[in-house]
Amino acid sequence: METTGVHVFDYLKYIAETTDQKVILRNIMETYGNDVWNYAFSICRNKDAADDIAQDTFLKVYRNLTTFRGEAAVKTWLLTITRNTAYDYLRKAFWRKVTLVGFVQSGGISSSAETEAVENLYASEIWQKVLSLSPKYREILILHAHYQMTTKEMAAILAISEGTVKSRLHHARLKVLSLKEREALEHS
Repeated sequence: METTGVHVFDYLKYIAETTDQKVILRNIMETYGNDVWNYAFSICRNKDAADDIAQDTFLKVYRNLTTFRGEAAVKTWLLTITRNTAYDYLRKAFWRKVTLVGFVQSGGISSSAETEAVENLYASEIWQKVLSLSPKYREILILHAHYQMTTKEMAAILAISEGTVKSRLHHARLKVLSLKEREALEHS
């Protein structure tokens, strides 16, 4: 359950039935930990960096837990912190000198059903195309398709207008289609 307009700390105290910030943080981490890590990975495309970014994100959440005003849903708040932390991380001088390389590893493909294997392969190919896009298009598709964010939530996370969200989403879809068409032509 998400909340807006209610002081998040009060809401989280109610859910966790405690005022212990460590317990509340643990509940947030259990609920949203995978989302935070996956979003960090989608930005930096490096497992070690995603680990560091997720850790830094939750440290920031812990430090700011009692001061957050609840103007956005908890998930939106977390993904905004994750995004800002990831881009701060990437801006560091060390990362300017390093080429980030990452691979999308699909989960184990079931050999018991051929259709499941084909669907997994197709999904993996699509996500590889998404991850090959520039950050502004990659992010918008991931927020929309993976996290199922609304236009308003995406605008809040990316600090852009809802019109820009719609435009980027449209262009990102076109770019993925273009990549698929180009690949089809190369294989024919």
